[in-house]
Amino acid sequence: MKTERRSRYGKLFMDENSEFEEGYWKTWDRTQFIKRMIEFADNTGLKIQLAYYPPYHSKYNPVERCWGVLEMHWNGTLLSSVNKAIKLAETMTWNSMHPAVHLIDKVYQKGVKLTKEAMKICEKRLGRLDSLPKWNVTIEPAFW
Repeated sequence: MKTERRSRYGKLFMDENSEFEEGYWKTWDRTQFIKRMIEFADNTGLKIQLAYYPPYHSKYNPVERCWGVLEMHWNGTLLSSVNKAIKLAETMTWNSMHPAVHLIDKVYQKGVKLTKEAMKICEKRLGRLDSLPKWNVTIEPAFW
């Protein structure tokens, strides 16, 4: 089962910027995000490493480079509908590959946070580098 999950997900190295647009220097301790990543690690049996880029260092982030390629691919096209944007995004290539494009229409509530007690439990599951505790977090699966 563990091998099957590893082959399904491959090497998992998550970059927080791929999920959130707000300043990454403010989000390293997001309670709901951390809770969901712990649940994902437990459900898949995968070790997760979250590496956060400091402010103004997007040039090192492959997700940011991909957005640049997408912008050039759109080339000023008027994105007049969600469907048009999705279809156009599906035709771009980055590193000789077409992206998997999916519309996520789930609405997430803003301002939902864990209690301090619940976050203390989650914090025990996080491994942090002594030299970069805010910028590098490792989450081990609980029962694998």
